[in-house]
Amino acid sequence: MMRALIIPVTPFQQNCSLIWDEDSRRAAVVDPGGEVERVLAEADRHSLTLEKILLTHAHLDHCAATADLARAKSLPVEGPQREDQFWIAALPQQAAQFGFPPARSFEPDRWLEQGDQVTVGGQTLEVLHCPGHTPGHVVFFHPGERCAWVGDVLFAGSIGRTDFPRGNHEALIRSIRERLFPLGDDVRFVPGHGPMSTFGAERRTNPFVADRLFAPS
Repeated sequence: MMRALIIPVTPFQQNCSLIWDEDSRRAAVVDPGGEVERVLAEADRHSLTLEKILLTHAHLDHCAATADLARAKSLPVEGPQREDQFWIAALPQQAAQFGFPPARSFEPDRWLEQGDQVTVGGQTLEVLHCPGHTPGHVVFFHPGERCAWVGDVLFAGSIGRTDFPRGNHEALIRSIRERLFPLGDDVRFVPGHGPMSTFGAERRTNPFVADRLFAPS
């Protein structure tokens, strides 16, 4: 069984997650945007052994603490997809621009692609490349738990911004409707910010991607 704990971090209240294999207590940190000490304290509180960092995309609030956490705990970094490399290179400038603590760029140990898998202990998550918010954005989906970590692709009642460099609104809509929604209406998702929802709820009510907006005329 996979367990998860959502930890909002940074002034942007980004949903960093600890996810772990219940049997082995081996864990990954998804999108460590900041507040490393708090994340590590939660890992200790749950008696977890951290084994890797997983990144959905390379915006500051999702990965600013990656280099420091990786160095402190000797953790490999997996994700995002390679097209986000320019965002990683710009992390020091992003941190200065938004008043964050200094952030260091890094090189992921493994770039991810559509169809890849990542493991956490004995658990396996599927990787979906979902560009639009950033060109290299990925989503992590656990089929057994029917849960996905979607970063800033989709939110409860909204979708990711596409006015950043190399954002693409049309690509974002395709990612949501052609890669996420087919996973099933029952799938719960952890967005990059705000409360959880389900793909079914967003198909019914989301003002940007609801089914009614795409019905044949």
